[in-house]
Amino acid sequence: MEISQIIPHIEALIFASDKALSVNDVTELINNAFGFLEERITVDQVESALNGIQEKYATEFYPFELKQSGGGWQFLTKPDFHKTIAQLNGDKFLKRLSNAALESLAIIAYKQPITKGEVEAIRGVNSDYSIQKLLEKELIVISGRNELLPGKPLVYSTSKTFMDYFGINSTDDLPKIKEVLADQIVEATVIKPEDFTDNSVYEQVSIESAEEREAEETPNLPEETNDIDTESTEEEDANASDEGGNLPNNN
Repeated sequence: MEISQIIPHIEALIFASDKALSVNDVTELINNAFGFLEERITVDQVESALNGIQEKYATEFYPFELKQSGGGWQFLTKPDFHKTIAQLNGDKFLKRLSNAALESLAIIAYKQPITKGEVEAIRGVNSDYSIQKLLEKELIVISGRNELLPGKPLVYSTSKTFMDYFGINSTDDLPKIKEVLADQIVEATVIKPEDFTDNSVYEQVSIESAEEREAEETPNLPEETNDIDTESTEEEDANASDEGGNLPNNN
């Protein structure tokens, strides 16, 4: 079967599905639908068809597009129409996560699988409410227990709904920590005297610098450097003693 013939069937599958469909899912469903065919559809053919469909709906004539999100392919409305369709779901659609919930979710996303105690150790506060809300919104799931810790606490991981919520296909699409920190690095500002708008400040700094240079270049007096001729001093002291210090002997 030609790719042009399977494209409408792929579009129908993705449109009717209530979850994202992977390439393997689509391939299997198409082959099941046309089981009587001797030549089965391959994964490469489905990938080529998906790329063609994606190109087709990327044009401005359609309010939705085909995207990889939530671990598979699905039709999503384009950002320009989000405010319009938000009216169908009211406040529930527009409601955002609190800062506390976002902090807990970020920790779980980057450290998963992780226990509630480990989340609290990183945040420094109790996270019962945040994790409960994330579970209710199905952004995280209980993925098992940590068998190595006392009491074998539950561990949490992100869900497919999480990937849908943030428009990513897998956790590998999350920004790297190094990239986030690199954006926050601020270089130090070097301040020079000439940068001041007040000329008096610049003149004062210039005068002080000139005085320092002059002091370094001017030779010091002997008294200042203790560079005195010690031999001459000793001779002068001896002569002074002979002239005025020795009394004649009357005996």
